[in-house]
Amino acid sequence: MVVPHHAAGARRARHRLADELADIVPPALLADLVAVLAELVGNAVRHADPLPGGVVRVAWRLRPAAGGQSVQLRVTDGGSAAGPQMRRPAPGSVDGRGLHIVAGLSSRWGVERDGLGQSVWAEFDPLVSPRPDVLMAG
Repeated sequence: MVVPHHAAGARRARHRLADELADIVPPALLADLVAVLAELVGNAVRHADPLPGGVVRVAWRLRPAAGGQSVQLRVTDGGSAAGPQMRRPAPGSVDGRGLHIVAGLSSRWGVERDGLGQSVWAEFDPLVSPRPDVLMAG
């Protein structure tokens, strides 16, 4: 799916993900997927350049796995000079926790770069527990 490089694009992506996966994955997993997608698209809008046409590409893929569905989310944007980095936010800061949320709710995440930009992905494996210790860091 392609969404505008704007906060409205993040909202559209969250709603479509929730609508498409509501009857496929358990509610707790769906909540985590929506939260992580919101962080990834929000980060793309705030910190990265858009793809040509002023857009961000959002994708998800489900695969059967032992214990349920494995899900991968992927957000592709035009990239930024610094690239995604976990920050250590100040206690009163209102931002800087997005990648901690991604790391804490997903089984694993990463960044890939190609000639068009960068993709930040997060995978959810039913046999790998989320990492609440990462959520508490910072």
